[in-house]
Order: sequence, then C-alpha cells, then structure tokens
Amino acid sequence: MIEFLSEKLDWIDVQYWFYIFNNLSLIYIILPFFVLELIRYAYLKKLNKDLILDSIANVITFGGFFLVEIILGLLAITKVYFWVYNNFSLPHLELNGVTIITCILLADFAYYWEHRMMHRIGIGWATHTVHHSSPHFNMSVAYQFGPLDAILPVVFSLPLVMLGFDPVLVLLSEVFVQVFQTLLHTEIIGKLTKPVEFIFNTPSHHRVHHGSNRQYWDKNYAGIFIIWDRLLGTFEPEVEKVRYGISEPLNSHNPIKVFFHGISRLIRKLKKVKGFKNKLLVFVKPPDWMPKGINQ
Repeated sequence: MIEFLSEKLDWIDVQYWFYIFNNLSLIYIILPFFVLELIRYAYLKKLNKDLILDSIANVITFGGFFLVEIILGLLAITKVYFWVYNNFSLPHLELNGVTIITCILLADFAYYWEHRMMHRIGIGWATHTVHHSSPHFNMSVAYQFGPLDAILPVVFSLPLVMLGFDPVLVLLSEVFVQVFQTLLHTEIIGKLTKPVEFIFNTPSHHRVHHGSNRQYWDKNYAGIFIIWDRLLGTFEPEVEKVRYGISEPLNSHNPIKVFFHGISRLIRKLKKVKGFKNKLLVFVKPPDWMPKGINQ
C-alpha cells in the first residue's frame, strides 16, 4: 500500500481526477440535488417567491465572487503562490498519493483556521457574512460568497506552499474542501451514523454553523473533518431547531445589496468609531466589538 501511494504520478492524471471530483460534481451531484430540494420544498408547500428570489440572488453573488477570484485570485494570487514556492519553500515535494492526501488534510486544517478567522475578525465577517445572510438552507446557499472571500484565505494557504507542496495542488485541494462543503448545504439529509458524525463534517453539523440561534454562533468551522472543531473547542451538536440567517437580518433579494452589505455595514461602523487606533481595531477585533461608550 505504501509503495502504491508513494509512486510518482503524472500531473495530467491528477488534474483529471480533481476535475472529476471538483468541477463535474456540479453536474452529477449538486444540480440534481438542488432539483430534489426544490421538489421537497414544493411538497412541503414552501416553494414560494421568497425562496426562489433568494436562490437567484445566491447564484448572482457567486458570479461577483468568481469575477473577483478570476481577476485577483488566478492572476495575482497564483503568481504569489509560485513566487513563494520558488523562493521561500522547503524542498519541493514529489507528486504522489501521499503528498496529495497530506495536502488535502492540511488544506482542510488551514480551512478551519481561515474559516474561524472570517467569523472572528471584523474585516473577515464583513465579507463572510454574505454567505450566512440567507434565511434558507439549500445548495444555492453554498454559492453565496462575499467580495473578499477568495482573497483573505491566502494567508492560511501560503504555509502549505512554503512546505513544498506544488501551488496548483494546493489550489486544487482547497477547491476539493470547498466542494465537499457545498454538499453539506441541505436539510434533506438528517443525522448520519455516529462514527461518521464524529469524524466528518455533515449536513447536521453545517446546519448548526449557519444557525442564528445564539448557542450556534461561531461553531463548527470544519471543512471535511469535524474533528478539528472537537479538538479545538468549537463543536456544537444540532439539538435545537436551526434558524438560518444572521443576527441583523438583511431582508433583501437585491444581489448587489446582498453582495456588498457586509462591507457597507463595516464602513458605517468605521464612520461611527472615533480615533485612528479604534478604526484599525474595527478590522481585527470581533465583529460585535465597539469602543466603550459607543453602541452598535
């Protein structure tokens, strides 16, 4: 087994399998599952104008996110990855089964910390709040992104490149973690068997993460493995019925307003806060932080 995993692989084969699991999953899993969800909504008499407009807004925000990702991500960030890889990394690692599995595991651990940061500092939440703003929970919500969601996580990805992992493998591994997360945005699947629920992130765990119930705030940051949350004290089981959305509801289906509402709220907060130091702290302190004497 070790021999098989350590056998050198060709890039064309590796990219092919990532293409099957990452790109094509939209066709053979995500879209069919979303159709199934719409049928379920219709059966429960919940398929209404609000849900349809919300789903459309979600997909349009993904278009904005993808545009930012193409312009800044693929053009600029990829260059940064390769520059670090060629100048500041440990000896470059060979492409084989061991390095691919290790890279995915590390990308998942990096995602945990990146995701935690997006919730716990002001600038992170200003962009990530877009993903949490929907009062519904389905596959379309998985495609609801904020304007900086492709940029801030770079801080957590670069260490993998510095360890000697090929930048393309790092990017593919990150996408794999994101695709896995996409599959968790559903109410159709209940709780799975205890061993699965203990080790892996599941729809039940991710429903908690999207909950606006107070006990569900800032919980279950995991990508693939919920074990990170269990080890690091951020795990919460699904007990009380989940109410989706954010503590300050957006109440809008305008995709432009949805896409930029977190940044707009951050700007309004900055205008409220006095003093250069406090304005800087708004970016790095938790989203609900305010200097003493100033109300949110």
